[in-house]
Amino acid sequence: MKIKLLVPYLICFLIFSSVKLQAQSFSPEELYQSLEWQFAGPYRGGRSTTVTGVSSRPYTFFMGTTGGGVWKTTDAGNTWKNISDGQITVGSIGAVAVAQSDENVVYVGTGSADPRGNISTGNGMYKSVDSGETWEHIGLPHAGLIGKVTIHPKNADIVYVAALGNIFGHNKERGVYKTIDGGKTWNKIFYISEKTGARDVEINPDNTQELLASFWTVQRKPWTLVDGSDEGGVFMSKDGGENWKKLSEGLPKGLMGKIEVEYSPINSRRIWAMIQAEKEDEGGLYRSDDGGKTWNRINRDHKLRQRGWYYSHITADPKNENIIY
Repeated sequence: MKIKLLVPYLICFLIFSSVKLQAQSFSPEELYQSLEWQFAGPYRGGRSTTVTGVSSRPYTFFMGTTGGGVWKTTDAGNTWKNISDGQITVGSIGAVAVAQSDENVVYVGTGSADPRGNISTGNGMYKSVDSGETWEHIGLPHAGLIGKVTIHPKNADIVYVAALGNIFGHNKERGVYKTIDGGKTWNKIFYISEKTGARDVEINPDNTQELLASFWTVQRKPWTLVDGSDEGGVFMSKDGGENWKKLSEGLPKGLMGKIEVEYSPINSRRIWAMIQAEKEDEGGLYRSDDGGKTWNRINRDHKLRQRGWYYSHITADPKNENIIY
């Protein structure tokens, strides 16, 4: 009888020991290699160029597509629901952002700023205050393609928008925009020219007065792609967008194309920039460890920037300053 009672404990001990030995025999890299991606849907909508989650709800995500509008999942991708049909009047979505200070507030920028040959433009900005149930158009109707929407971490009414502009021609509605009243009014705080627009804008997580932005000269024509100029590059403001300075120490010289920038959430002195450059030996992944004063190219692997018009996204890990995606 006593032996029978001991059997379950013996089995549990053997299983535990086996699992422990297996865990000790593999490095983290080997464990990651065993992971496989699977398609999470949806089956309609086109490719996705923007996605964001909700911090307090780990299974909830919003996704913007290039032709199918905005989608939402509350079960980690098992099922998806289109939440923009009939309210957001264009299908091309460039940016989706959820406010950290009020997770019911969601902003959407239309027009995907990751352009390829077949592309449709946007018609400005939309806002939801009920987690995507209803939407309101809040301006910037001629911004063309919107690449990034960044919300102040403590104030959902303060929002920055990177507007790439009209992909088919020149327009003055390009640049970095800011609202301090939740989208009722907008102020264009940084503008370069009619042909060069903003592709990305980020807020320093430790100093909300410091902004980082990238600018790109790009235009689609039936017979060619205009990609890059010496107007583009990486820019920084230390006063909330009033004044801007082009960063250059260690970055490529001359023509630069699409650029994505990113702060480390746990070390804001560490900044990355994925840069398309005219000279092949100057393009790649750059990093600054002194808040943008100086830069070094840390990876030139071409697979990081191939088909860069609609790839080249960077996301920093929230807990480890050495991990980026």
